[in-house]
Amino acid sequence: MAKKIQTAITPTRTEDYPEWYQQVVKASDMAERSPVRGCMVIKPWGYSLWENIMRSLDDMFKETGVKNAYFPLFIPLSFLEKEAEHVEGFAKECAVVTHHRLEKDTNGGLKPAGMLNEPLVVRPTSETIIGDSFSKWVNSYRDLPIVINQWANVVRWEMRTRLFLRTSEFLWQEGHSVHATENEALTRAHMMLDVYARLAEDFLAMPVIKGRKSTSERFPGAVDSLSMEAMMQDRKGLQAGTSHFLGQNFAKASEIKFQSAEETEEYAWTVSWGASTRLIGGLIMTHGDDDGVILPPKVASSHVVLMPIIKKMEDRQRVMAFTESLAKELEDQMYHQRRLRVEIDARDIGGARGWDWIKKGIPLRVEIGPRDIANDSVYLGRRDRAHRDRISLKKDYFVGQVLTILDDIQDTLYNRALAFRKEHTTAIDNKDSFYEYFTPENQEKPEIHGGFSLSHWCGADHCESKVKEDLKVTIRCIPFTSEPEKGECICCHQPSNGRVVFAKAY
Repeated sequence: MAKKIQTAITPTRTEDYPEWYQQVVKASDMAERSPVRGCMVIKPWGYSLWENIMRSLDDMFKETGVKNAYFPLFIPLSFLEKEAEHVEGFAKECAVVTHHRLEKDTNGGLKPAGMLNEPLVVRPTSETIIGDSFSKWVNSYRDLPIVINQWANVVRWEMRTRLFLRTSEFLWQEGHSVHATENEALTRAHMMLDVYARLAEDFLAMPVIKGRKSTSERFPGAVDSLSMEAMMQDRKGLQAGTSHFLGQNFAKASEIKFQSAEETEEYAWTVSWGASTRLIGGLIMTHGDDDGVILPPKVASSHVVLMPIIKKMEDRQRVMAFTESLAKELEDQMYHQRRLRVEIDARDIGGARGWDWIKKGIPLRVEIGPRDIANDSVYLGRRDRAHRDRISLKKDYFVGQVLTILDDIQDTLYNRALAFRKEHTTAIDNKDSFYEYFTPENQEKPEIHGGFSLSHWCGADHCESKVKEDLKVTIRCIPFTSEPEKGECICCHQPSNGRVVFAKAY
């Protein structure tokens, strides 16, 4: 019997992927559950990662002319009622405030006292309340376009929660724009999806497939929803960002009108787009291994940890002086418009110190002891390699090459994830094979089954619903392709104009 390899995280990904994920989040010290049902506390290591994602995304937004603003957390119930499809889509997830003060009850506790004249919905998304502002800001075609974004929290009262992936309260950005023409609005919707794809692939090292949602998967009230889909290591899909062309639906609900150049009164065209802390969950599930998180350097909470090894008190001053000098040399460098961030961990806890940083996913671990100092060298470990795969490098060489090493880690993570997606993406044209592919528990080798199936779909809702009911498989997106491809629907064998991405998903 083969000896089981010791890992920092138990269970492993193959033993119990959902529990592996929970244990990785805990071991990485990124977040923990809060006393409030379904909510989380994002700890400094996790929030620093989110800050870096925000900073990268915010810069890209502003390159396209987006300006930041902020809108109320509370939305009058009557605002949501103006757009019927929208309110129906979010009704079951809404948290509602009905009272505005507390008073003591007869038992010495507190009870709600003053009932509000109109209930307030805690922001699930802001199309309606931002639409109210747009209706006041827009009078003429000269006022358009308006393109704004807000960084905020939202509340969606989820029944089953998982840290970062699905919580009752989460952090996100939501962008909203208003335009004079349909074409201009559609251009903006595609532009923002491209921004998300650039964030995912260039910064998170997460390959994505861009496409549009089927009718049943659209954002409530949208005319068209565009999304990018990523594959996690359990071969499920994750929707990593969406951009919605809202047509004139919300403009009519909110009375967003303008006088055109021809002096006619027109309804505006609106767009919204959003991405959230779910990206952190996606990053963990794309790159993590059985020892913890692996952070892509471009968004990593920190880039390098220096771990001085001090076994004798007489060595302490020399080792710390060398370590602090090295930290300064590293911190003086810029890595992709961000100063290199260095941690110094001088805790005397033996091998547990290194494992702490492995579990947290820091890209580079550097050990420094008296022997290393005597050779003017450092002992380097990379998080994208096995924990025992460490090498000695001359200090000056390491300082000169650290940015190149970080870029190599970034590229390695992306290429590894892309290769995994390619390995588990297949074109399937036979219904029996399709059902077999998504029923791995019936297979002798379940590890080779499941993933993304590129299969034909006729466009009928009932075929999509049938697959979802039978297999819990959904159409993740209808990929953007240059050429239509004729075929037969995987479900009903009726004519199809192209393949779509089917997968199980989060």
